[in-house]
Amino acid sequence: MTTVGIHAPGAMGTALARCVRAGGHEVLTTAVGRSPATGRRLADAGIPDAGSLDAVVAGADVLVSVVPPGQARDAAAGIAAACGRTGARPLVVEANAVAPDTVVAIAADLPDLVDAAISGPPPTPEAEQPTRVFLSGARAEEVAGLAVPGVAWVVLGATPGAASATKMCTASVRKGFTGLLAQALLTADHHGVLDAVLADLRLDFPTAGVRPAAVAATKAWRFVDEMTAIADTQAGAGLTRALFDGFAEVYGDLATSASGDRRPEDLPDTPDVGDLRPRGRGRTGTGLGEE
Repeated sequence: MTTVGIHAPGAMGTALARCVRAGGHEVLTTAVGRSPATGRRLADAGIPDAGSLDAVVAGADVLVSVVPPGQARDAAAGIAAACGRTGARPLVVEANAVAPDTVVAIAADLPDLVDAAISGPPPTPEAEQPTRVFLSGARAEEVAGLAVPGVAWVVLGATPGAASATKMCTASVRKGFTGLLAQALLTADHHGVLDAVLADLRLDFPTAGVRPAAVAATKAWRFVDEMTAIADTQAGAGLTRALFDGFAEVYGDLATSASGDRRPEDLPDTPDVGDLRPRGRGRTGTGLGEE
């Protein structure tokens, strides 16, 4: 049995914790310093609170960092400090949506590190289609050896940053499409042609609609930093960063909308397109969600 630490137990982290436990491993995590929603989430999942990050770091064989991308460096610094205080050296799985260069910088302070990237929804042990988690780094195979129902490990080699680069590319298409969809629907609504636009789009994109854009809006507050990370990654490949700097602005606007102030589970079955309209340009919003 492997003891797996989760830092921090947001929606994705708690989902991973459930899957890790289903694989027969012990889970360590803590809600200290996080919102009351985190404590409720852990209680609902039956996961005990270890009481401190130091306790998680000291007791974990493998420590998974799952935070919003804008918090990745601070999270890594906190883990490094806890390692210093406790003398522990868990294998850190850096599973945040960040640029490859960010992973390399984090690895300088956390040398026992595997680059990871989650591609898909929060996993569940009983899911027919497991959530893919890309892995890269010298010790990636060790992580891939963990039996975790609901997760499909995909090892991309020994180069740190390869997993994150993959995530930046796939997320650019998926979240870029959703950002385009939201902009198109709002523009169509402004011109009174929403029904015609949806009917035409669904010939090529059957799932196009207000709801996927509204779901993205509930998470837009943390997608802003992810769009910036994608822009950084594309600029590092010699391409313009302007496209995804623009999408950062799109998601910043969505974060200020009525849908941006909701959780996915609180959305109506048929959201109103007007709930996607920005209520304040230039603000990134905070949303109610928590990674």
